[in-house]
Amino acid sequence: MTDNLQHAARLALSLLDLTSLSDDDSDRSIESLCRRTRTPVGYPAAVCVYPAFVTTAQRTLKALDLANKVKVATVTNFPDGGDDIMAAAREAREAAAAGADEVDVVFPYRALLDGDEETGRELVACCHQGCGDATLKVILETGELKDPALIRRAAELAIEGGAAFIETSTGKNAVDSSLATIELLLDVIKASQRDVGLKIAGGIRTTEDALAYLQLAERVMGRAWITPQHLRFGASDLLDDLQANAGMGSA
Repeated sequence: MTDNLQHAARLALSLLDLTSLSDDDSDRSIESLCRRTRTPVGYPAAVCVYPAFVTTAQRTLKALDLANKVKVATVTNFPDGGDDIMAAAREAREAAAAGADEVDVVFPYRALLDGDEETGRELVACCHQGCGDATLKVILETGELKDPALIRRAAELAIEGGAAFIETSTGKNAVDSSLATIELLLDVIKASQRDVGLKIAGGIRTTEDALAYLQLAERVMGRAWITPQHLRFGASDLLDDLQANAGMGSA
């Protein structure tokens, strides 16, 4: 079990979107966040910051010689998931133009709750176009949708709109991700037959949490699918635990 946990920790660290989306973020705190990406056991897939700090993150990662190794992700239409398609597309375009490698846009989940499917599909499609070469990750806010049928439909609409990743949560609501929800989303991705990834965010705090999701993803999608191009963990508090477990038994 110890060896299994160590392997899971090292793998999960490579899949981590190390996140800071706090009201009191500053250039200094984001610089500190980026410095945490240099660990003795590897580095995360990305840092995720507010749009105002994309340049700071890019500059700091470059100084650490990690610019081509750690991506910079940002959030748009966040956290409310508004239904103004043009505003969301403009935000996505501006984020990509500012240098974000990845743009995590919140799906207009309230519109879907009201029975409106087209707004979600169109918003994602317009953001996809606005992002250009940046990777589009679509946050479904599964804790607000609640109903598995609605979660499935939101995922399908996001994929139809061109999402490169679907994502569970903004991390701003009280409902964490669950294995049942993740299995549902993996099934949607598999059924789509498209090259789409999954970002699991909300409530992932320990290596044991990550291990359970890794085992589920391997069972549904196969071991080869589990790479930073397909699976991410969005978390702010996970890195220290992963580092501690990744170093177990090392010289």
